[in-house]
Amino acid sequence: MQIKEFFDPATSTLSYVVSGSASAEAVVIDPVWNLDLASGQLSQASVNKILEYLEEENLELKMILETHAHADHLTGAQLLKKKYPKAVLAIGDRIAEVQGLFRDHLNFPSEFRADGSQFDRLLKDGEDFSLEELHFQVMHTPGHTPACCVYLIGGYAFVGDLIFMPDGGTGRCDFPGGSAKQLYHSIHEKLYSLPDATQLMMCHDYQPDGRDLKFQVSLRDQKEGNIHLKASTTEQEFVEFREDRDRSLSAPRLLYPSLQVNLTGGRLPEADSKGRRFLSIPLHEA
Repeated sequence: MQIKEFFDPATSTLSYVVSGSASAEAVVIDPVWNLDLASGQLSQASVNKILEYLEEENLELKMILETHAHADHLTGAQLLKKKYPKAVLAIGDRIAEVQGLFRDHLNFPSEFRADGSQFDRLLKDGEDFSLEELHFQVMHTPGHTPACCVYLIGGYAFVGDLIFMPDGGTGRCDFPGGSAKQLYHSIHEKLYSLPDATQLMMCHDYQPDGRDLKFQVSLRDQKEGNIHLKASTTEQEFVEFREDRDRSLSAPRLLYPSLQVNLTGGRLPEADSKGRRFLSIPLHEA
């Protein structure tokens, strides 16, 4: 098995291509569609790097896995599906719950269905799925969002926003449907129950104190050194810390654009009569 990482510095996001050693099959995890918010300019620079790699390695994209509906970047899933239309776009089956929480808040059109039908496949907790050579297991890990998943394959765990490098801590829990208590159990009771040698692959690295990029860590090192949640941390300690910290955090810069696109499987809003597409931002008066 081969794993190739791709880092988008604008959103501190890591995407991955996972491929077999004896076959041409490949899976992409958490691709990024670049957006300059000030100008509204979209770019597929990050996806192009993935496409170039797939072509150079003679790989055929079979699946696109989303660890959750991201609130800090737009998914590049539909850009990949333009090149590989048979690629299956998959996400945790609780995405319907997240869609329901945000449908009215984001003013989705009345025909929008909060049932996950915008994705090709909805994955259940504990489900195993295989391609020719690659074999994944799904672990639901709610807390950051209700639909968060970790994908396990061959001693590796792609963790989404559940947890960051040990010096980065854990994901926030203050979005609708989030829960610090659930996050604690997802990490402490589920993730930390995996073998200590398991390699955790990050979805984000914010490079605290300006350090170099890091995106892989053993579960043992995570349990011993995570600044928010060690194996020895109690539920009460974590929940009090996490909820207090979340109250001090600002909303992600791309929160509303990201959710409007990501909850529809990476599709932009319908164009108007002049071919223009618009994303909306709810306003709140002080």
